Amino acid sequence: MARVIIVDDEPLALDVMETYVEKLPSLELVARCENAVQAFDVLSREEVDIMFLDIQMPQLTGIDFLKSLSNPPLVIFTTAYPNYAIEGYELNVIDYLLKPISFERFMKSVNKALSQLELQNDTGAAANSTESQDEEADFIFVKADKKLIKINYADINYIEGLKDYVIIKMATSRVITLQTMKSLEEKLPSTIFKRIHRSYIVNLDKIDAVVGNMVEVEKKHLPIGKNYREELLNIVNKNRL
Repeated sequence: MARVIIVDDEPLALDVMETYVEKLPSLELVARCENAVQAFDVLSREEVDIMFLDIQMPQLTGIDFLKSLSNPPLVIFTTAYPNYAIEGYELNVIDYLLKPISFERFMKSVNKALSQLELQNDTGAAANSTESQDEEADFIFVKADKKLIKINYADINYIEGLKDYVIIKMATSRVITLQTMKSLEEKLPSTIFKRIHRSYIVNLDKIDAVVGNMVEVEKKHLPIGKNYREELLNIVNKNRL
């Protein structure tokens, strides 16, 4: 049985899709979400196989939300606007359902997704559909103040860990989000960001100097942990004149 969520800001559309899901014994409805923030919470807590995702939503579009996910479930776009079809397929979505959606067309889309899930289970290739997104993205979305905030990698100076929170420091602002340093480190591209201490991750482009056991970033001196020093110095030496 495939576990699904429905994401749409229109209550009627949610009702229709929920009715369709309940008609198919091969599907289990995990949650119905009115926006990307709710969907983000569900995906962080639950195992989800298929996400029916509306494109035009307030605060964050379905396309931007999908781009922000490091390991999304299979996605089927649902929308009233046909002009997003090409962009949807570029993001490796399984299907593109144009509203109003008939049950017959819904079933065809579900069968396509179930076939893909079966293939992934057989081959162990569940991560292939997201690798190209991770390489192309130059930003990340983090949850703070009851919303998802988009942060460009280039704007991040460094990240500081504080128990179960992390503080993302930028030139003129900061964002505090509830997650661990390890989970955030796994989401960030290693070619741009480097863990230098159990409490610090730095943007390599923002390093002004390495002085002894300290890294200077925008006039801020950050400690280098002994377990991270050798790897950081290897990077420094590779780019040394």
